[in-house]
Amino acid sequence: MNTTRRKFIQQAGIASAALGLGNILSCTGAKGNEDFFFISPIDGDMLTAYDGTAKDNCLIVTVEVKAPAGKQIRINSTDAKFLGERYVSYVQLNTYRNIITATDINTGEICAITVYWLQNCQDKYRFSIDDNIWFLKDITQNAGKYRSIFENPYLQFMKGLHDTYDTKIHFNLFYQTSGFSLADMTDKFKNEWKENAEWINLSFHALQEFPDKPYQHSSYDEVKRDCEKVMQQIERFAGKELLSNETTLHWGEATQAGCKALRDCGYKILAGYFDPESPDPVSYYLNKEEKSHLNERFFWKDYQTDIIFSKIAIVINLMELNKVVPYLEKQMCDLHRLPYVDLMIHEQYFYSYYKNYQVDFKQKVEKAVRWGTENGYEPAYLHECILDC
Repeated sequence: MNTTRRKFIQQAGIASAALGLGNILSCTGAKGNEDFFFISPIDGDMLTAYDGTAKDNCLIVTVEVKAPAGKQIRINSTDAKFLGERYVSYVQLNTYRNIITATDINTGEICAITVYWLQNCQDKYRFSIDDNIWFLKDITQNAGKYRSIFENPYLQFMKGLHDTYDTKIHFNLFYQTSGFSLADMTDKFKNEWKENAEWINLSFHALQEFPDKPYQHSSYDEVKRDCEKVMQQIERFAGKELLSNETTLHWGEATQAGCKALRDCGYKILAGYFDPESPDPVSYYLNKEEKSHLNERFFWKDYQTDIIFSKIAIVINLMELNKVVPYLEKQMCDLHRLPYVDLMIHEQYFYSYYKNYQVDFKQKVEKAVRWGTENGYEPAYLHECILDC
């Protein structure tokens, strides 16, 4: 394990204590002792049934702790076995929030972490769409003609997905585009939005499409201002029933202060790519080690901002039609089984007048959603899978 990775694991182990959550959550082994800390899981990890063995309303997981040879290490109430450079034991998770302690019996030194068991997460999927604004402009421009929001061709297609696969769809919204803002959006169909709140969620994405990476260096106040503008308009034209506490920020880049603003606006979950090798990792303020960890874990809670980060499985518009299923299948093969499948695309590729129009937009989306259904995944929003959301 390299030094940077080790420091990340140690820092994760003391993050809870820094937030004043009590001594039981402190990881004393991380304070100046690089020889005693949790390797796996680490503080803030969110585990599913595929991380262990589900049995009798509990989850049994393998726990690994770094400590020198010749120690007597007890993990919770069980003496751990020394295997190479680590001590290994099994821990039973009985509830959503679980504290795991490692005790050096020889010195009395204690290291502790908090991990979460996502009992309702595995075998679920969500379909989310970024950069949404044009379909709302069309509904407003045709408010005198449309009798339903589903006369809009884009929403008509989405409703077809829901009717066929019971898909739940999450729309991340811009506030404005050329010649239109959410303040112009008709509220004529507010009751219809509410009637479909069970499978339609709306949330903040950004003020507008350009410039790229608009919040990469933004202050708390700037992000909060733009976020509140979008949320206020969603509540006005669609109802608070459509508001969600999960989102993907435009380009997924933000300062820690900007993410704190999102959290204070009610967004508890931020989705992203978390690809440490990509020039555009869509990973907010996280460093390379944190991105790498999320890339393997899919869910992780950062106590510094009280935000849960979630990994998107596929960006559909980046795939050729015949590559959608193989890409998902490869992830299944690499990880044995994806715990939660977050399918994502961007709105503009739907339209023939867009410069990068994808004529097979519908086929790509339908193929991804059908793949999820055929592989036993059921529709569920992220917040429906996480207890404290």
